[in-house]
Amino acid sequence: MKILVFGSNGLVGNSLRRVLSSRVEFDVYFSTRKDTDLFSIKATKEVIKNFSPNIIINAAAKVGGIHANNTYRSEFLLENLKINMNILESCIENPEIFIINLGSSCIYPLDAPNPIKESYLLQGKLEPTNSPYAIAKIAAIELAQSLNIQYGHKILNLMPTNLYGPNDNFSDNNSHVIPGLISRMHKAKITNQETFKVWGTGEPLREFLYVDDLAESILFLINNSIESNLLNIGSGEEVKIKDLANLIKSTINYFGDIIFDDNMPNGNPRKLLDSSKINNFGWQAKTKLEEGLKNTYSWYLKHIN
Repeated sequence: MKILVFGSNGLVGNSLRRVLSSRVEFDVYFSTRKDTDLFSIKATKEVIKNFSPNIIINAAAKVGGIHANNTYRSEFLLENLKINMNILESCIENPEIFIINLGSSCIYPLDAPNPIKESYLLQGKLEPTNSPYAIAKIAAIELAQSLNIQYGHKILNLMPTNLYGPNDNFSDNNSHVIPGLISRMHKAKITNQETFKVWGTGEPLREFLYVDDLAESILFLINNSIESNLLNIGSGEEVKIKDLANLIKSTINYFGDIIFDDNMPNGNPRKLLDSSKINNFGWQAKTKLEEGLKNTYSWYLKHIN
């Protein structure tokens, strides 16, 4: 089976390398921006034609945390629209290709009841700080559904909860919460800072998924030939941001005081996915938060610090 992975240098792409590379039953081509310009439909079509895959996994995206999403709103909308549209449009003439399209839990409404079911899509207003990114992901889901109805394509849209792990973006300002806290708190530790500031009140609840668990879920879905329009992928466990900050503090042995800045935005007050659909198929997340944080910090020390 031939698998083409777009976005292979990112958080999810590198995880797919770790999980899929050792599988002798797969011939996997890990595409990166060095060999494929996903902003060009011509270049995208050429790669797909040359490799002729049975499966395409779209893990390519411009991603970031609250600050990045809210600051670079136009870039997040435009770049993600171009990537998703070019990949999906390039497959119109090849309905036999099974496409796994990676989205985000931010597609769901701000006020959606928790746990958030797949059926809540388009049932309310989006969280305003990352609505451009969410709109791009929703557009990809709609196009995937249209291709299925009009041309018979089989496209599985996966909506993972907040991901973290090795190869994440550890930028101080543009990263997601876990890599951002790890990077900034490590620097506070080595510079002996007595206090460490965290955005918001620390009260919002979040669900996190270790990225290799997502990659394992994709392998599970492929091996079991599971078809669905939309599937949530989550750990089923949630934690307050203040408790997450203290877990990271313990993981990296930082001894200062954590201060929560309630003048800064909290984002969504709670976001827990209902992953019962994929759980009923037989998949469960395996990595506990404490273990995942240790693995992530170990990778950070070896590769970033």
